[in-house]
Amino acid sequence: MLVIPAIDIRGGNCVRLVQGRLEQETIFSKEPIFVAKLWRAQGAKRIHIVDLDGAFSGVIQNLDLIKEIAKSIKVPVEVGGGIRDMETIERVFSAGVAKVVLGTSVIYDTATVRKALKKFGDRIVVSIDSLGGKVAIGGWKEITTVRATVLAKRVEEMGVKEIIFTDIKKDGMLKGPNLKSIKSFAEKVEVPVIACGGISTLEDVKRIKELEKYGVSGMIIGKALYTGSIKLQEAIQIAEG
Repeated sequence: MLVIPAIDIRGGNCVRLVQGRLEQETIFSKEPIFVAKLWRAQGAKRIHIVDLDGAFSGVIQNLDLIKEIAKSIKVPVEVGGGIRDMETIERVFSAGVAKVVLGTSVIYDTATVRKALKKFGDRIVVSIDSLGGKVAIGGWKEITTVRATVLAKRVEEMGVKEIIFTDIKKDGMLKGPNLKSIKSFAEKVEVPVIACGGISTLEDVKRIKELEKYGVSGMIIGKALYTGSIKLQEAIQIAEG
């Protein structure tokens, strides 16, 4: 099972939010490239980057910085946030990114998602962010009427090979993941699911690891790595054990 460290970029800094709220931002580093190298040195096999400026504005903002990160480490980088058309998808891949993460466009522009899947296959990942079972989009500013599990089935039928599932209520709270909703979500689809939101301790890592048999193939950890409540090397040991 993969443990994927998260790097959220806003204004060129590595930050963490609480439940996606800008007013609850903590800057953990002004050197995201250094942070990426740190996680790589500690054994990360993939890095998850969110361009928060892009997510909130609808247009990717930090591509030059992301390009530098991708160039500076020898592990795959996946990127989401403000990637909503084919031209942007192609620009992001041209920056040396291994996987592009689509979210808002999965609701509003399925034609682009289908085109991207046709051209890039399993390099396209879909992120489904859930608040009370409903899909949130646009940097989580808009809650749709679409159920997360319904959207998961829909994108699976489109040909998506991996889904990131985030429970927004748990994100950045350091109070543990919603294991029940992760398990329920993963059971609804055949494709691998990456769990995200609330993973705060090594005990949480063990519990996510136990969901592997239901189709959970990895976990994204953010704030807990920055506060030190989880040591990346220890989490990887558990996940790969």
